[in-house]
Amino acid sequence: MSKKILLMGIIVTIAIFVTGCLSTLSTIGLAPVEEIEIVILESFPVQVQVIASGNLPDPCTEISEVLQEREENTFFVTIKTYRPPGLCIQVLAPFEEIISLEVYGLPAGTYTVDVNGVQGTFDLEVDNI
Repeated sequence: MSKKILLMGIIVTIAIFVTGCLSTLSTIGLAPVEEIEIVILESFPVQVQVIASGNLPDPCTEISEVLQEREENTFFVTIKTYRPPGLCIQVLAPFEEIISLEVYGLPAGTYTVDVNGVQGTFDLEVDNI
């Protein structure tokens, strides 16, 4: 009787593991950004880059698209992910994405950057024309 219970427990454990690692549909989502660093390059016109980093849920998930839009003094950057269907080991996969902001032609001022909900600011000391 105890061998049957042990065998049943092993089968249930394997089933839970496999279903947790098996995705029959591809998945599109947002990258889980943990921090951003804003870098102002020493050039004129000024160039600004944002380095976004975090951990993807598994090594099969990849960055699929980076979108950028600006509303007044705020840049909204969206980093999208894609995960194909199939088996994948369930370990975190670190990522780092460098995004060049479209700052040419902007007047001097303070600007906010929002990357998937993580925010930072930078200052343009002079008009960037």
